Amino acid sequence: MKVLVTGVKGQLGFDIVEECKRNNIEAVGVDIDEMDITSSEQVHHVITNEKVDAVIHCAAWTAVDQAEEQVDLCRKVNKVGTENIVNVCKELDIPMMYFSTDYVFNGLGDKPWNEYDNREPLNIYGQTKYEGELAVEAYKKHFIVRISWVFGLNGNNFIKTMLKLGSSRDEVSVVADQIGAPTYTYDLAKLCVTMIQTDKYGTYHATNEGDCSWYEFACEIFKLSNMNVKVNPVDSSSFPVKATRPKNSRMSKNELDKNGFQRLPSWKDALKRYLLLLK
Repeated sequence: MKVLVTGVKGQLGFDIVEECKRNNIEAVGVDIDEMDITSSEQVHHVITNEKVDAVIHCAAWTAVDQAEEQVDLCRKVNKVGTENIVNVCKELDIPMMYFSTDYVFNGLGDKPWNEYDNREPLNIYGQTKYEGELAVEAYKKHFIVRISWVFGLNGNNFIKTMLKLGSSRDEVSVVADQIGAPTYTYDLAKLCVTMIQTDKYGTYHATNEGDCSWYEFACEIFKLSNMNVKVNPVDSSSFPVKATRPKNSRMSKNELDKNGFQRLPSWKDALKRYLLLLK
């Protein structure tokens, strides 16, 4: 099998290419220099020339607050870029995997979101990822995988930020009223590479098991790193941002279970393994 992976310079794209190699799957990793997804001509040329059996689409605009000011650019990447890939996959009749986000939901209540619950994004980033989902859903051979609070070796994330802050401060304040689940790209990549080799198309939620607030996440990071940092729980209003964040990002794993896919390990286990690697 030969797979094209977009966004190879990002946390997830990097890990998916590595996981493909471990499974003897030929992976062609591309980023903006090799294939600008906003150019339909480039997308068509690269995917067609590479003669791949599937596309795993990790590239995205992920600067959430910046998106509120650069709406057109964000939409060009997340919606138009995704449409360009869908069109070529449709033409070649090959499967496509698209990564979406907890941000497609409005974050109300405290129940986990079902895969097919009503989507009502609170910000531009979430809206454009939702528009990407609609483009992908129009093609039958699709996988939509919703993830949240992503961390991996390649690139920046919340864990690296906390470790940096903790190395220069005795205490930090972290939001305690947003609940979700961290997603370790190493664990996610294993699931996705398994999934792309099947025809169990549809929408899935794939985060590490268990949920927590950002505050609880930070406490666990410092505890496992043996760092003596006091963490103060605060609510979202303490950190005014341009883009509204969902308070409830819990997501159910019904479709993973139904289709016989293994859930990811607990987020605490994932964090422990990740911190060992960082060392």
